[in-house]
Order: sequence, then C-alpha cells, then structure tokens
Amino acid sequence: MDDLLPDALRPALPPLYSQEGTPDPLVPAKWFTPDAGWTWYAIEFDGTDTCFGLVVGHAVELGYFSLAELRAVRGPLGLPVERDLHWTPRPLSWVREHLP
Repeated sequence: MDDLLPDALRPALPPLYSQEGTPDPLVPAKWFTPDAGWTWYAIEFDGTDTCFGLVVGHAVELGYFSLAELRAVRGPLGLPVERDLHWTPRPLSWVREHLP
C-alpha cells in the first residue's frame, strides 16, 4: 500500500493532460508538509509517479511534481510529506480562493 496515493484514491485522479480544456478542474488529492508550509494539490496523474496540480510553497503555481519527490521531502523538523486524510475534492477555483 502507498500511503501518499493509496490504490483506492488513484481512480479519482484523471490522466495527465485530460483536464486541459476544463475551466475549473476538480482537485481530488492534497499533500502537505506539517513543518514547512508547502502544499501540493493534484489535478491529474500519469498512473505511475507524475502529478500535475497546484503547488503552494515559495510561490503559487501550476506544475508537475512526482510522488517520488514528495516521499523524499523533509521539512526543517525532519517530518515527511503527508496526504490530507480529511481532504474533500473541490474545484481548483475553491482551492485558490481559500489559500492562506
């Protein structure tokens, strides 16, 4: 089992490039660093490792990130990235409106 992206969640993530024409795509998954203020919101997934979505860190931008990268990240206290177990899928516009 993969704690970052369990098998049950994978079907909720559309394939890469499938949401390009969608004006307000759904964000089915969210990960965060509990001790560093970074958050990743996935919109699409290649089925193996690469996601596309909104990344909130030093800047807020849409881009690609990999699950392997998330597994390797550690915050200043050494804590790993976690999946938000209480995340409810929401439109990207909602996510942008509710950023801190």
